[in-house]
Amino acid sequence: MAKRVIWIILDSVGIGEAPDADKFDDLGADTLGHIYERKREEGFSLPNLEKLGLGMIDGVNPSIGKTDSPKGIYLKCAEKSAGKDTTIGHWEMTGIITPKPFPTFPDGFPKDVIDEFIAECKVPGVLGNKVASGTEIIKELGSEHIRSGKPIVYTSADSVYQIACHTDVYPIEQLYAMCEKARHILQGENAVARVIARPFAGNEGEYYRTSDRRDFSLKPNENNLLVHLKNNGIPVFAVGKIEDIFAGVGISEAVHTKNNMDGVDKTIEYMKNKKEECLIFTNLVEFDSTWGHRRDVEGYAKGLADFDDRLGKIMELMGEDDLLVINADHGCDPTYKGTDHTREFIPVLMYGKNIAPANAHTGDTFANIGATIGKYFGVDIPAGREVF
Repeated sequence: MAKRVIWIILDSVGIGEAPDADKFDDLGADTLGHIYERKREEGFSLPNLEKLGLGMIDGVNPSIGKTDSPKGIYLKCAEKSAGKDTTIGHWEMTGIITPKPFPTFPDGFPKDVIDEFIAECKVPGVLGNKVASGTEIIKELGSEHIRSGKPIVYTSADSVYQIACHTDVYPIEQLYAMCEKARHILQGENAVARVIARPFAGNEGEYYRTSDRRDFSLKPNENNLLVHLKNNGIPVFAVGKIEDIFAGVGISEAVHTKNNMDGVDKTIEYMKNKKEECLIFTNLVEFDSTWGHRRDVEGYAKGLADFDDRLGKIMELMGEDDLLVINADHGCDPTYKGTDHTREFIPVLMYGKNIAPANAHTGDTFANIGATIGKYFGVDIPAGREVF
């Protein structure tokens, strides 16, 4: 059977403060370890991940379950790029190091950016234009948005320009068109990593975000793993927001998802239907967007347990020459202060039926993951060292 790599990103599942966490005001952050600590008395465990070696990674929180006979290769990686967001993390995995952080706007976006957005989108103005929680700002401004027809524009500690609109005021495709215009405007010194469509629905007091979120990212440097794979005839099948993160660059086929379990379902469908040499690249976003940023320990723990339960099926479907890679892209400790991402090591687990288990210790860049996947396919990427 042809070689396949199933690459699953557990979005935000960090595993302890990075060596430079102090520069990001994130000392003491530990997404996974703190969840285990909080849930210890309830017997919380992730048996399938633990069997691969999760708790055997060097220096991890002792609350994470260990095993005497790990089945996988296990390690943690530090981030070399200057940031702790989704785009920078994913790009680095594929060999793109970002030495300069994307711009952020803690005081809102400049007047000229907002004025151009209003003119280009032909809207009566905007609401917000500040740092805000996505769920809180629709509570605060949702009704005024409906009355006025003004889109809600907001940002966060990340490099993002987010547009929230009620689906009865601006249908999804019209919201996406606004985001395309904003992406065109936000270039140069205002080139945020992502413009994000945040549709919501419901009535006053009961507004809720729908699953039709879409990210409009900057285009990455094409000297990366995905492009090299595609150029060598190895298709890249993207599940979840992977296509958005890479702005379609290097993607052969993509499917978007409603939630984590839908992402697992779509991954399994690809595993069943794609038997050729290929990369199946999945992002499970709810760990970050639904539980991490909302500082919801209970939801985060349940989401981890639900994934771990489905992991057994993914492993069962693997062929003799398949490689499974599971890692995070940054942290988002639900026990930590604020609502921002946290600068952490990421756990990396690799498993294949013909691959010897090992402790690969600590990598100095996320690009080690992409380098290993590239080597597995016989393709080089611009940065990183192979894990095995």
